[in-house]
Amino acid sequence: MGLLNPLYDAVSWIILQFHKLFSPLFGKDSGWAWGLSIVCLVVLIRICLIPLFVKQIRATRNMQILQPKIKEIQKRYKDDKERQSQEMMKLYKETGTNPLSSCLPILVQMPFFFALFHVLNRVSGGRTVGVLNQADVDSAKQAHIFGAPLAAKFTDSASKIANLDADLTTVRIVTVVMILLMSASQFITQRQLMVKNTDPAAMAANPFAQQQKILMYVFPIMFAVFGVNFPVGVLLYWLTTNVWTMGQQLYVIQRNPTPGSLAFQARQERLAEKARKKGKVLTPEGDVVDAAEYEAKLAAEKERAAKRTQPSRTSKSKRKGGGTQGSPGQRSTVKGSTARTPPSGNNGTPSIGADATPGDAGSTGGSGGSGATGGSGTANGRPRPARKQTQSRKNQGRKKS
Repeated sequence: MGLLNPLYDAVSWIILQFHKLFSPLFGKDSGWAWGLSIVCLVVLIRICLIPLFVKQIRATRNMQILQPKIKEIQKRYKDDKERQSQEMMKLYKETGTNPLSSCLPILVQMPFFFALFHVLNRVSGGRTVGVLNQADVDSAKQAHIFGAPLAAKFTDSASKIANLDADLTTVRIVTVVMILLMSASQFITQRQLMVKNTDPAAMAANPFAQQQKILMYVFPIMFAVFGVNFPVGVLLYWLTTNVWTMGQQLYVIQRNPTPGSLAFQARQERLAEKARKKGKVLTPEGDVVDAAEYEAKLAAEKERAAKRTQPSRTSKSKRKGGGTQGSPGQRSTVKGSTARTPPSGNNGTPSIGADATPGDAGSTGGSGGSGATGGSGTANGRPRPARKQTQSRKNQGRKKS
């Protein structure tokens, strides 16, 4: 217990300073003076924890995003726990995520919570604690809020409650109401995070989301079970911190919601309506620009899109007809023919051999065939070999003889 004495001193000193501040307003022995001192203790601690709360929000979002990758690593290295831990630590390091950051605000608050619990327990027994002297203890012991002493518990006996100058029924009603409010505020805070600030599509099969959903029901039940053993002052402390968390989270969700969540859609609608009233427009990228400039930009983009032309394809008639400007095609237009035509002359007509006659150059067996050197044609869709000029000359010579 000696190691925690500095913490008891700190908690009791903070409460005493706020009590001195409120005593002129409500009276030294007033329950409101001591109760507001506890509330201010909560506010002071939570203000100091704001940087940790910001880290908690970021860590929670990163953990939600990383759940598919974490699940993949666990599946890949399910038989190698050491490698699995190494890969998980590598993933956390690359993304700058600390899994413990989501628990830091609660972990930091717990010592103050137990210190306040110990201080109020000592006060209920009439014993000094921390920097509180006997006069301060007697004053805090007799302080009542809503008719219940700050040091009283739901489980206290009637004789103990009578020693605190209070009624057992009143104490139990006040403690039950505070326990219910404490559990309800915890549930609303968790549900607000799950329903409004998460992407339903991304969290549908997310095990991390399922765990949070379970905790949403478990934590309020835990507070209700253990709350019966808390003094009224501790219940006031925890109820105040729950209300602070709920308001702080609502502020963050409204101004910096998770993309894709219901809160994000509501925020975009508010920004769009606000921009419309000012004659501006909210772009899909989230920028607020002048409506006329944005419309002109969209019109220019449509105009550029209309001017874009796709590469033209050669029509079937052009492929059959061949080149342009009346030049014959490079391939035969006879159906079924695969014979290539020789290159054409300078004037667009097929080239003719030096000692060939014009008639020999253009003779073909089918319609639409193109001339070749010495003549070639098709028969029944098959190419006919060209007759050689030398053989034709020999035949002519034999006839003459």
